[in-house]
Amino acid sequence: MPAPRAQDAARRPRPRPQGSPQRSRPPSRRPSSGRGRPPSGRRPAPPRRPVPRRRTPGALRHWGRRLAVLVGTTLALTLLAAFPQPPTEAGQLPQPAAATSAAGTTATTLADATTRYRAALAEATDAEARARQAHAAGAAASALVTGDRATVGDYADTLYRRSADERWPLAQLSLHTPAGTADVLHAQGLAEQLSRAQDVRVAHAAAAAVRAAEHTDAARAAESAAAAARAEAATVLAGARELVAGLDPTVAAQWAALATDPTSTAQQARNTAALADWQGYLGLLSAAGITPPPAAELADTGALPDGLAPLRDAAGTPIAGVATTFTAGRVVTVLPAETVAAVSAAFAQLGRPYLVDATGFDGFSCAGLVSTAWTQAGVGLPADLAAQWSRGTPVPVGQLQVGDLVFSTDPRSGLDDVGLYLGGTSVLSASADRWQVAVRDVADLRTAVRVTVPPSAPTPPPVAATGTPATCSAPLPPPGAASGPVSGAWGGWSNGQIPRDELCTIGDGHRLRCDAAAAYNAMSAAYAAAFGSPLCITDSYRSLSAQVDAHHRKPKITAVPGTSNHGWALAVDLCGGVNVFGTAQTAWMQGNAGQYGWVHPDWAAAGGQNPEPWHWEYGSLT
Repeated sequence: MPAPRAQDAARRPRPRPQGSPQRSRPPSRRPSSGRGRPPSGRRPAPPRRPVPRRRTPGALRHWGRRLAVLVGTTLALTLLAAFPQPPTEAGQLPQPAAATSAAGTTATTLADATTRYRAALAEATDAEARARQAHAAGAAASALVTGDRATVGDYADTLYRRSADERWPLAQLSLHTPAGTADVLHAQGLAEQLSRAQDVRVAHAAAAAVRAAEHTDAARAAESAAAAARAEAATVLAGARELVAGLDPTVAAQWAALATDPTSTAQQARNTAALADWQGYLGLLSAAGITPPPAAELADTGALPDGLAPLRDAAGTPIAGVATTFTAGRVVTVLPAETVAAVSAAFAQLGRPYLVDATGFDGFSCAGLVSTAWTQAGVGLPADLAAQWSRGTPVPVGQLQVGDLVFSTDPRSGLDDVGLYLGGTSVLSASADRWQVAVRDVADLRTAVRVTVPPSAPTPPPVAATGTPATCSAPLPPPGAASGPVSGAWGGWSNGQIPRDELCTIGDGHRLRCDAAAAYNAMSAAYAAAFGSPLCITDSYRSLSAQVDAHHRKPKITAVPGTSNHGWALAVDLCGGVNVFGTAQTAWMQGNAGQYGWVHPDWAAAGGQNPEPWHWEYGSLT
């Protein structure tokens, strides 16, 4: 086995241990000059072969030291593999291939479960709506039946009280009184008309009764379908909880590191640090052989699983929903399996764009991210801030734990934002002020709930809603709108003055706002599947100086400097066929770009004020 650091040894001479064999050195090769050739008929003497010699104790000591180094290194590497390793520059935690594969499988399985759960809920909601409609229609039909039956009953009662002459007017006809014939016939006609009317009433009541029965049957069928759909949703959630209950912390750590969407340099550092903390915690659990228990086993602080003790706040009060244990010389908080899965699922969405009312997986609103993360963990949460608040138990600041839902409030909308607590002042959320799923700081942590501990009684939100929609901390600009040089319109930066480190790359030196970059990359991948190559791009973010230069060169077709959407990092100019109207590439963009939030503004359309097939802007999903 070669000695360590062979390159260093080659650079400097080293004394050879006594008795060690000499090594022959190959003859050095020099460029032929025509003068160094040996005389004709003479051959160079062959190199001397080394004489084998017996190894001395000094050589044994030399190789013994090498073996000790090798064994020590192997042992150190073996021990290090059992503990979390520092993340790479991309925020990934190196793990065995088996853990990486299991993480991908877990993420795919639980994402599919979330989709099936929501589909079942939608089916149940639709069936319940049909049942309500059928009940209402059946009640209306029953009311008609009741009215018609009352009218027919009144007629029967009146008819019963009439005399025989009133019942059968024709019996009054007489040859002796021909003058009264007309009156008799008129009375008979009235009686027959009334009888026919009552027959119609009777038939109408019978038909209404049939309709009422049909509506009742339809309502029962819809209620049965709704119950079956809700049972299916419950089964899906139970399956998700069963999966996460046995989730190895190492797999959860790899799941958390699956995010691939771009983000700015500063935000990447923030995200990476938070991810490293989370993976470090999971690595500690893994090294101690701890598998987080289900939330149901941590709800009662007086009946925790063996080996776990209650976690207490500064006042000594036990905290429901979590526990502690002692391992590796320290006290470690043990979170429920559902919390570990929810936080890992949320980390795996880092960089996904913020989209109003979206629940994934192309983008999220603040409530949508929380709903998706916890549903993947087997805890079905709706994508509604008020409903999410009502599903949890309020938590004071001194008892906050990782995974708790931290809300922000606004006097106009009440509950306005939500994210998953990570410790300190860090929250993982899909807030509009970051334009993507990201780790952010929240100063006010007083409004929080723990969804793994269901409330014993509903708790009203701390701020009453006024009917104004939640904005997830910041309103979105209108899609495709030309923004003027307004200070602080995005991230505190003016048009064309956004630092490059705040933007995300999309290749070839081009940069966009990070949510736009994520959507662009997804669109470019779909385009490549259709045409064999990604989108061709010539321009993206344009600084103010670049806008000035472009406007100087092309004043008729460029925006006034400081007003271009290129200056907000929300526009691209494309090539490769998209730059010409009527091509297959342009047709593809017109038919598919909207799915990724990219729009072709009216002014750039073929019949617009300034036709530019190449110019596309990022707005919102259509």
